[in-house]
Amino acid sequence: MSQAAVSIGPVFAVVLAALVLLAVAAALAGRLGAGRAIVSASLRAIVQLAAVSVLIAAVLRSWWATAAFVTLMVLVAAATSARRIGSWDLARFTILPIVAGALPAGVLIVAAGAVPLSEVAVLPIAGILIGGAMTATSLSGRRALDELHNRFGEYEAALALGFLPRDAALEVCRPTAGQALVPALDQTRTVGLVTLPGAFVGVLLGGGSAVQAGATQLMVLVALLAVEAIAVAVTIELVARGSVRRRDASA
Repeated sequence: MSQAAVSIGPVFAVVLAALVLLAVAAALAGRLGAGRAIVSASLRAIVQLAAVSVLIAAVLRSWWATAAFVTLMVLVAAATSARRIGSWDLARFTILPIVAGALPAGVLIVAAGAVPLSEVAVLPIAGILIGGAMTATSLSGRRALDELHNRFGEYEAALALGFLPRDAALEVCRPTAGQALVPALDQTRTVGLVTLPGAFVGVLLGGGSAVQAGATQLMVLVALLAVEAIAVAVTIELVARGSVRRRDASA
């Protein structure tokens, strides 16, 4: 086993449990109301990663299985964003910004030969891009709908001035849409100084050089900026057109 790899055993289990308890204690102390969510999310992560660890070898032996797994990623991401924004039935719309963001960036990376055209390379890149698109969709959708709800008077005023509903909604929610990109921007600005993200560490653990790890991480971070910018733009458009809305929304 590589000296850089995580050692699996009783100590690993104890550390995981202690970290979960630490997170729950912080949530309780701060009255964040997220204690149960932290526990459930941690348990789900354990179960899901255990299942993936068992299945991944079989998935990576076939392009068809890899494509099916990527499709599953997209569907789960769309459902997760839909739930975060308002309700499960929005998934038929949240899938649009996720695919619109992740697909062109992924195709560009693979077509240019930046990563090998192999299942073991394509699958993790797809997961990273889809995950970034999901986060951006969730954040921008929630923020846009909050803005429309809290500033509904401004929306109505814009309508009274002759704005079309779409344009009036964009006037209200577009100025804050870019805030959904803050996590990706901060990670990109501080990479190497504050954080060494997963792609960098993964290449090192896989035996690559520090230069290869840096190049891989740079490509991932810049790709995520493109993916998330597209996802935010498409999400805001869907909100403005009324496709993505909360059931109790007035606008």
